[in-house]
Amino acid sequence: MTPEKPVQGRSPPNRLIHEQSPYLLQHADNPVHWHPWGEEAFAKARKEDKPVFLSIGYSACHWCHVMEKESFADPVVAKLLNDVFVCIKVDREERPDIDQIYMAAAHVLAGSGGWPLTILMTPDKKPFFAASYIPKESRYGMTGLLDLIPRISKVWRDRRGELEEAGDCVFGALQSAPSPEGDIPDAAIDEAYETFLRIFDEENGGFGDAPRFPAPHNLIFLLRYAHGTGKEPAYAMAEKTLHAMRQGGIFDQIGWGFHRYATDVAWAVPHFEKMLYDQALLVMAYTEAYLATGREEFARTARETIAYVLRDMTGPGGGFYSAEDADSEGEEGKFYTWTKAEILDVLGEDGERFSRIFGIADRPGRQVLRRRRPLASWAHEFSMPEEDLAWFVEGARQRLFQAREQRVRPAKDDKILTDTNALMIAALAGAARAFDDPGYLAAAEKALAFVLENLRDEDGRLLHCRGVAATLDDYAFMLRALIEVYEASFSPAYIRTAVDLARDMIARYLDRGGFFFTPDDTDLPVRQKTVYDGAVPSGNGVAMHALFVLGRMTANLELEAVADGVLRAFAGAVRKAPAAAPGFLTGLLFMRGPGFEVIIAGVPGAEDTRALVGAVRSRYTPEAVVIFRPSDEEEPDITRVAGFTRDVVAIGGKATAYVCINYACDIPTTEPAEMLRLLASRERPPEPVI
Repeated sequence: MTPEKPVQGRSPPNRLIHEQSPYLLQHADNPVHWHPWGEEAFAKARKEDKPVFLSIGYSACHWCHVMEKESFADPVVAKLLNDVFVCIKVDREERPDIDQIYMAAAHVLAGSGGWPLTILMTPDKKPFFAASYIPKESRYGMTGLLDLIPRISKVWRDRRGELEEAGDCVFGALQSAPSPEGDIPDAAIDEAYETFLRIFDEENGGFGDAPRFPAPHNLIFLLRYAHGTGKEPAYAMAEKTLHAMRQGGIFDQIGWGFHRYATDVAWAVPHFEKMLYDQALLVMAYTEAYLATGREEFARTARETIAYVLRDMTGPGGGFYSAEDADSEGEEGKFYTWTKAEILDVLGEDGERFSRIFGIADRPGRQVLRRRRPLASWAHEFSMPEEDLAWFVEGARQRLFQAREQRVRPAKDDKILTDTNALMIAALAGAARAFDDPGYLAAAEKALAFVLENLRDEDGRLLHCRGVAATLDDYAFMLRALIEVYEASFSPAYIRTAVDLARDMIARYLDRGGFFFTPDDTDLPVRQKTVYDGAVPSGNGVAMHALFVLGRMTANLELEAVADGVLRAFAGAVRKAPAAAPGFLTGLLFMRGPGFEVIIAGVPGAEDTRALVGAVRSRYTPEAVVIFRPSDEEEPDITRVAGFTRDVVAIGGKATAYVCINYACDIPTTEPAEMLRLLASRERPPEPVI
């Protein structure tokens, strides 16, 4: 086939034109001679004796777009880059294994990191310079590319040994070294709580200074800590933060779902990109908060966020897309913001009332919708029932949503990734149980089937995405998803699959008690073990928690032993900074117990079975795992997955609950109220019943 002639005034496509990542394809027309990560690029660097310019970003990253338009699309900058470097582009969501190494390198070299991430390194992948966004020209104390590149070229030519030595030092600092094993005392868990209490913003909710990130795993830790200890301030911090985010500009008040973060402490002005992992984790947090507090606002927010994901972030096969961009028509937030004139044009005279409720002022420029006061306060001011005002707001929202749908949408990153899909699957399954919504379970099972059918290789190993090996997060989050879907569906096949994946994870990622982020056959220069949380909980924390739960579900002491090994391996690191590892501490709270196994025997779908199952699902019981044993079968599948259920029977033909601690079960009961009373008890049963 004869290649197409390049468009007049445009560069011919570079090597990224053959990639699948939307982010890489965005750079395929740059005059920079981009390479994807791979041996071809590094062989070229060695042959031409050039350093490597590594640029890491993602599709929804606003400053990535700025740097692309400002510098990478500029022929002058491109020529400099092409002359001095071999240039490599990486999508951090497609290759989190690469991103993790070089983001850690950035923290060693520069003391901080962010995206776009710029790394300069030797042809053997050793980094010697790191920065985030770099402008084209030097300004405001920032060195621009036009000045930086010639300097680096001179140093590479005249003082290369110093650069190579720096790279060796960085890699030495990144190598995972064994830490002293031990335990984590309760005092460390209390210290994490006290840290959050100290930095909590009582006025606005949230923690620390701006920018404000949702960090839902912090809130889940606080909810579970409050549940276990009875310390009301932990509940209050979680509730205040969840309420403030729901009312704020970080929540899309028209189309629902959460933006990435707020640029201010009041959650008013967001950075507009929407990430799948944020939606998933926030659904988990709002669902748990609803179960813990009974506040309908939290249930509604979880449902609205799910509605956004199912409407705008779901592929035809059931898998979930990665992100939506912050920009549209070259402007950040244009799709999501409004002028007052636009609102009045859609709503007519209703627009004045709506604008007051959502803080749209009589001034020029685009504004972010947010609620500054509870609806009840506005209802009083307008002298109308709160229910009527709620109907008014919802009707106006729908009209504005339809009008907004006519705008140019932000770009969608349609990658389907195992780790973020697993988080969303787990969130849907948890919501299906809490809200008794079979539609959520159906969506979770469809997505799970998509991942298991399309994101595994011929040997059954998980993939991160097509063509990319799985990370620890992919395995750990999938274990969590499979456990959650089992508890929502009671299909033992999910537990069986979880055990198989757990064995694969242990075989390929485990080392001296902790898990590496990458498998044992990776070609990357460094393997790391991490325990501190970032935008998502650490894979080690989630893996530890999931393995312990899976061990309890199947009476597999080997899985529990691995979980205990992970705990001991990271005890030293967690003791140093417990508030940096709330995901790990959440798993630890479960392991410390008392943890319950609730085994329900009954006829599937029968009224008495539904009563017992519904009762346990209606309560906030994060310390319990629930197993169902069909009583109308002699040897149902669950008995082959969890052998201890063979002796569980329905008493008198009625659905029966066994409430157990470490498989020591109290007297079985057929009454939902008695089952819940036993679950509320912290006393161990006197002797095993089964």
